Amino acid sequence: MQHTARYRSPMGGILLAADGIGLTGLWFDGAKYYAYGLDPEHEEGELPVFEAARKWLDIYFSGKEPDFMPPVHMTGSPFRLGVWKLLGQIPYGETVTYGELARMVAGQRGLSRMSAQAVGGAVGHNPISIIVPCHRVVGSDGSLTGYAGGVAKKERLLALEGVDMEKLFVPAKGTAL
Repeated sequence: MQHTARYRSPMGGILLAADGIGLTGLWFDGAKYYAYGLDPEHEEGELPVFEAARKWLDIYFSGKEPDFMPPVHMTGSPFRLGVWKLLGQIPYGETVTYGELARMVAGQRGLSRMSAQAVGGAVGHNPISIIVPCHRVVGSDGSLTGYAGGVAKKERLLALEGVDMEKLFVPAKGTAL
């Protein structure tokens, strides 16, 4: 059984979801895939994992890098799980491109190449936003596209982490605008 709780961030409301193992979801209110994967039968209520997630988020939104990871329990295809694992390895305050991430996935799977679009689809369906930092993936030209929580939030999250925003831009047209 999944449980849910709320978190009020400086960027808006967040829905947290967890099971008996760990955090299963973290979505900004109004996100493109809001509550995607949440069991239709779930209960609102407090769990220790929510306390850990709130503590992590409090530290993060204060502009500091948290020095711990709340327990997470991600479920998905082996491909998506592999992409999400790589997202978790992107250092705080740094970005990678979808193409670079695709090359990492290809290497992980023993392939000569991998579609950046396929990787982008997995990135976009990351169910644990912020903690599994899908916002740190940018277009090869520096465009801020592809964030299910919205590009404005992606821009604010990267700025909060101290990313050099000079080389990044919001495109006039693109995904998740």
